[in-house]
Amino acid sequence: MSANTTNKPAAAVDEDPINDEPMPLIEHLMELRTRLLWSIGAFVVAFAICYYFSQQIYGFLAQPLADILAKQGHGDRRMIFTALYEAFFTYLKVAFFGAVFFSFPMWATQLWLFVAPGLYRSEKRAILPFLIASPFLFLAGAALAYYFIFPLAWSFFISFETPQGADTVAIQLEAKVGEYLSLVMHMILAFGIAFQLPVLLTLLCKVGILNVEQLRKGRRYAIVGMFVVAAIITPPDVISQVGLAVPLILLYEISILAASWMAPKPPPEPT
Repeated sequence: MSANTTNKPAAAVDEDPINDEPMPLIEHLMELRTRLLWSIGAFVVAFAICYYFSQQIYGFLAQPLADILAKQGHGDRRMIFTALYEAFFTYLKVAFFGAVFFSFPMWATQLWLFVAPGLYRSEKRAILPFLIASPFLFLAGAALAYYFIFPLAWSFFISFETPQGADTVAIQLEAKVGEYLSLVMHMILAFGIAFQLPVLLTLLCKVGILNVEQLRKGRRYAIVGMFVVAAIITPPDVISQVGLAVPLILLYEISILAASWMAPKPPPEPT
C-alpha cells in the first residue's frame, strides 16, 4: 500500500501524510484474512439471530399486504406454499436477507480498516462522506419502497380481483410466500441500490471521470434512462416505475449540486 507515495511529490507527501508502513506480502494477506473472518463471523451471527426471528421479520415484510387486505375487509386472507420445503427455504431467504442487511456495517468497517492505512489524509477526507452517505441513501430507498410504493402497488394489483357472480368465476389472490418474499426483496434492493446514484455520480466527478457540465448537458438523456431502468427493475406497473423514476430524477439534480460543491476546482490561471 505504501507504493501510493510515488504518486505525489515529496513536498506534497510531507503535507499530506500517509499512515501506512511497508509490510511483507504475507502480512497483508494475514490482515486480509483477519478482516474477512470478522466479516464472515458478523454475517454468521446475524444470520443465526435473523433465522430465530425469521417469522417476525417475514411478518414485517408482509405487513403492507396484510394492511391492504384488512382495509378492504379481507382480514381472513392467507398466504400459501405449494411445496413441502417452500416455507423452510422462505425463512432461510428471510434470514439471509436480514443477515446481509444487518452485517453490512461490519463489512464496510473491515474494508475501510484494510484500505485506510494506504490512503493519504486528503484521500480519506474525500472518501469518508461517500461511506457515510451510502447506507443512509440505501435506507431511504428501502423505506420509500416499503412505506410508499408497496401500499400503492399492492392495492393496484389486488384491484384486479373479480368477485364471483352468476356468469363469472371468482378471481382471488392467494399469494405464495416464496414469490411474495422474492418480490419484496427485489423491490427493496432495487430501490436501495438505485438511491446510490448521488454517491456514484459525485464520486465520478470527484475523480475527474465526469464533470458538472456533462451532468447538466446529459440531463434529458438521464431522465429517459431513469424511466427505462425503473421499468426494468420494478414490477410491470406504472406506480412502481414512476415511484422509482421520479426520486431518481430528484437524486440526479442533487448529484449535480453535490458535484458542484465537491468536484476539484481548477487551479487559478497565472496572472
